[in-house]
Amino acid sequence: MSQPAPMITKDGRFAYEVAGDQGATPLIFLHGIGGAARAWRQQLATFGNRFRTIAWDMPGYGGSAPLASVSIAALADALQQFIEQLGAAKPILVGHSIGGMIVQKWLAQSPKLARAIVLAQTSPAFGKADGDWQKSFIAARLGPLDRGETMKSLAPSLVKELVGEDPDPKGMELARECMASVPEASYRAMMLALIGFDQRSTLKDISVPTLLLSGSKDNNAPAPMMAKTATYIPAAEYVELPGVGHLANLERPDTFDKALASFVDRFAAKHG
Repeated sequence: MSQPAPMITKDGRFAYEVAGDQGATPLIFLHGIGGAARAWRQQLATFGNRFRTIAWDMPGYGGSAPLASVSIAALADALQQFIEQLGAAKPILVGHSIGGMIVQKWLAQSPKLARAIVLAQTSPAFGKADGDWQKSFIAARLGPLDRGETMKSLAPSLVKELVGEDPDPKGMELARECMASVPEASYRAMMLALIGFDQRSTLKDISVPTLLLSGSKDNNAPAPMMAKTATYIPAAEYVELPGVGHLANLERPDTFDKALASFVDRFAAKHG
């Protein structure tokens, strides 16, 4: 059966892609630091026959205006403005990587506004600003840019480091395209926004249905850490995808969609 093609649009500060019936339950996808709205195109199509599927270009990406000052809190505020602009009442939010951090921050500020959330390959904390692991993580990603590399030249190696076993070739091509097109200023700002992020104390307050989705080969958001995170969230479910790295929806799109559907489809018919 053919799926609806997403519509690419720009409205005010935000560029986004959308598919499905405007009256259906909103299902909003938030990409990671190396992503873009178009990284979710298979999901927009797959779920667009029963949801209003939406994927934003994060501020500073694609056609979305950059923030004057970038932080997870500022990105969460931008998410709230995006949701209000769309008129997306009681959305389901799917946040990947930094997108999942934004969802956690937004939910702490607006605990009753979501119908459900999916935290995909993300973390409740980046840890200490002056920690050795944190400093080496940032240096490894920004150092090559400091030495004259570009996002385009780095994209193949950055994507290769993120993925697990036998990733889908078309998904990897899209992942490299997205990574290559990230503005360097946005990439740097988003990396630095990770420093000091910590929502561990608010996990116990998450009162909406929550799915935590991990990849067994993910080195950025390791599965054991995500499994432990799930134990702190009262209404959490945890699913681990075998052999998958950090880019599940692009590495194994059908596997990702199946896991996502088993959670979100129970909310598809609910409105208001």
